[in-house]
Amino acid sequence: MNMQQMMMQAQKMQRELQKAQQALAEKEFTVNKAGLVTIKVLGSKEVVSINIEPDGFEADNKEMVEELIVSGLNELFAQIDEESDAIQEKITGRPGGFGF
Repeated sequence: MNMQQMMMQAQKMQRELQKAQQALAEKEFTVNKAGLVTIKVLGSKEVVSINIEPDGFEADNKEMVEELIVSGLNELFAQIDEESDAIQEKITGRPGGFGF
């Protein structure tokens, strides 16, 4: 494969990667924690909504609900990171993308 073909292949992979990453950024991820907290986040890691069930508003549940929100966000961000890594590996054939 000559240098021009390699450059064309790299540009094609870059376009595919950008397209896949844009689709991921627009994808919605949802998690429900303990039936009390539902969190929705976009693949861009923008929080769309946090819904707390009425039972979660009792004073005794305050700390638990806060922990569920933190746990849910961390779980969603990990899912997004895993999907992003899988996209990069699928398109480039290497974990971590192009590696430069």
